[in-house]
Parts: sequence; C-alpha cells; structure tokens
Amino acid sequence: MKRQAPRLIRGMLHYTAAGIAVSRKHSEKIAVRVGLIDTESHNIDGKISGISREVAVMKQMVLVFLVGLVLLFGGACSQNAEKTAAGPRLSVVTTLFPLYDFARIIGGEKASVQLLLPPGTEAHSFEPKPSDMARLAKADLFFFTSKEMEPWAEKLYAGVQNPSLQVVDTSVGIRLMLAADEHDHHWHGKEAGHAVHAKADPHIWLDFANAEKMVGTIRDAFMRKDPTNADSYRQNAGRLLAGLAELDKKYAAMLKTCAHQELVSGGHFAFGYLAHRYGLRYRAAYGFSPSAEPSPRDLMRLSRFLKEHRVKAIFYEELIEPRVAETIAKETGVSLLLLHGAHNISREDFQAGVSFLKLMERNYDALREGLQCR
Repeated sequence: MKRQAPRLIRGMLHYTAAGIAVSRKHSEKIAVRVGLIDTESHNIDGKISGISREVAVMKQMVLVFLVGLVLLFGGACSQNAEKTAAGPRLSVVTTLFPLYDFARIIGGEKASVQLLLPPGTEAHSFEPKPSDMARLAKADLFFFTSKEMEPWAEKLYAGVQNPSLQVVDTSVGIRLMLAADEHDHHWHGKEAGHAVHAKADPHIWLDFANAEKMVGTIRDAFMRKDPTNADSYRQNAGRLLAGLAELDKKYAAMLKTCAHQELVSGGHFAFGYLAHRYGLRYRAAYGFSPSAEPSPRDLMRLSRFLKEHRVKAIFYEELIEPRVAETIAKETGVSLLLLHGAHNISREDFQAGVSFLKLMERNYDALREGLQCR
C-alpha cells in the first residue's frame, strides 16, 4: 500500500495535467472537435473564453478529488501500520462454547478465537469435518474439554500436520464425577446398566470451581505460547475469575433460601456438577446422551418424584427438543423452564455476543423461580 499509493497518485497527477493543460492556441481545434463551436459563427472568441473558464473549474475539481484520494490512501496505510505494530495474533480453535468464551476473553485483542462447534448445533451429535482439520493446521492453540466430552478430539488433532500446534485438555486437575456418585441409574431409561453407571460426567464447567480451574489452564497455555503478552493474558483471566467467583457466591446465597432443593430435568444428565456444588437433589429423565429415550416406567417414576416432593418446575435444555419435559409438565401441572447447559448457544445469542457469565445469570433467574427461592 505504501509503495502503490504514491505511484498511483503521481500517475493520476501526470494524466490530469496532460489532459487539462491546453493552451489557447489549441482551444479552438478542441472546441470544434467536441462540437462546442460553430465555425460559421463570429463569436468564436467568446466560446473560447467560456471553455477556458470550464477548464479552470475542472482544475479545481480535480484538485479537490486528488486531495481526498491522498487522505483516503493515507488513512488506509495508517490502519495497516497500526495492525502491523500490534503484531500477529494467536490463532485459537476451541470445541465447546465455554472454552470459546474463556479463550476469547483471555486472549482479548491478542488472539483470534474460533468455535469449532457451529452455533445452534447440539454438542453431543457433532462430528468434525475435513474443514475443521484445516483450521487446526493453521492454529497455534487448540482447547478441548476432555476425552469424555469430545471423544473425537484426539483423532482430529492427531491427523493434523502442525508441529507448532499446542493441544490443551482443559479438564486437567479436575476430578470427574461418576454417574453413580450422583443418581440412581434407573433414571437413565434405555441406557440403564453397568456401562452407563460407570461413566464419568463430562459437564465439568457447570461447577464454577471447575470453571475457574479451566480458566487457569487456558490462561497458562496462552502465556506459554506467547510469553511477550503474558501480563495481558493474566489480567484478562483475573477479571474472568473474579466474575466466576462472584457468581458462585451469588448462587450459594440464593440456593440456601429455596423452598425446594430438588432439581429435576426432563433432559439428559447435564447438571450433576451444579447440583453437587450447592447440595441439590438432582434427577434427570435419562443419561449423558440427549438422543436416548427414557422408558414409560422411567417417566412414571420421575412424575411420581415431582408429586411426592411437590416440585413446582421441571427444566429443559438448550438446542434440544423438550418433548419429554413437556410431557411430564403437562401430566404433573408443573412449570417448564429453560436451564442452559452452555454446551453451545444459538446463532442469535452468538451474534449478540452473549457470554458464559450471561448464560449463568439466566440460569440463576430460572433456578430462583423454579425452586422458589427468595
């Protein structure tokens, strides 16, 4: 841009000067060619005088145009210089929305962060495409939740020829709870049995203490990859950690005041960590896979649990058709409320820049209403 712009402007100046530097000697010939002068007329001198005035006006217009052009090119070159001065940004790819949002905040202006999961797509049914592998081939950092949550992640990055790619499992240092720790396997419908009973719950980010550890892991990866901007990453992560800690205190204080301590979901087993964090009794219609179908017997048991404990609401999840929750709500007369698992968000929320903290604020309001808290 710096080399091309002056050359272009000099060429335009030369062309313009050549086109409008017309002497009075040649004015008559030009006027005759363009049909401005009647050669039979005795008023040629007046016509020539008029052309001279037009040429003067043209000169002024061209001068104004060229000044504007110089300012335009100068502004563009200045913007490019600012981008160059800022240095290259890290290219970051993440799997689920919580990781995307954490990395986006921590990286700030120093990173370009992409969400591998298309907004509006249900996380458990996602299958990576060749184009996703191409993204990793150009990336500096790749964050995934765990092999339990994204069993396809290891195969994805293993097939990428990118020696500089840093792959980060954000579940490092976090104890994964087993399904047996939190609920009776009978609530799993068709998935009931020992295989499901021994499964680890991968929804670690819904315990804010775990989310804080994930933020720390992501922050450290940024700092290792780009130590020059370590202070920026540390400060950005600090603000995010403060927001998570504040939410944790807010949840704990509110959930102590609830008329009900029973959290019932008409979807899959996604909120075990949240319930464990605050001492809630948790029941879900089925197991870890949203594609599973609870049996009629399971639905009867869940309905009976709602009635026996006089629970006032059943929750459903984002991006999943809430048929089971709707059926139970109609049968028992309870309210139907959205509780966001934050695996992914809708296209509308993504375009609006909705954050993980914002989703958890919405969950706070839903729990307050559903569990009748003060």
